Amino acid sequence: MDSIHPNSRIADLVGLLYVLANTFKGKTDLYQLEKEMEVDLDDLMPIVYSADLLGFVTIGEGDIVITDVGLEFIKSSLRRRKEIIRNAIIRVEPFATAVKLEKFTLETLMDELRKKGVKIFDTPSGLYDLEVTLTEWGVYSGLLVKEEENYMVTNYMKPL
Repeated sequence: MDSIHPNSRIADLVGLLYVLANTFKGKTDLYQLEKEMEVDLDDLMPIVYSADLLGFVTIGEGDIVITDVGLEFIKSSLRRRKEIIRNAIIRVEPFATAVKLEKFTLETLMDELRKKGVKIFDTPSGLYDLEVTLTEWGVYSGLLVKEEENYMVTNYMKPL
């Protein structure tokens, strides 16, 4: 099941896309990107996988290429960036399940993800990782709001 990697952050996405577009003119080898960004490949790959999953980049045969969506993202205002992220994450876990639930707790969402076979958050730190992912991507983009222990899906079809 396609899921945002728990170790990927929006700031990392922005950095990845900027370096790819400006330093490498949109395409490079993953190892060159690793050297330029001065990170270990193990630290780079979670955001690369998430960026690919969301349609900001494509990866194949060791190369990474920024997509039109990725270019639009880095050229856009903050408001438009949030909209682009919101529209991208609703297709992937844990957000696809969150949208179906509409209102949920971390535990409820975790149970539903397990039922669907989503295992990436099924770790000792899984609830924490899930909470960070929901906040980092969902709350930031305006897809989710959190009130006390409950998360709720906003009317995400409206532009910000």
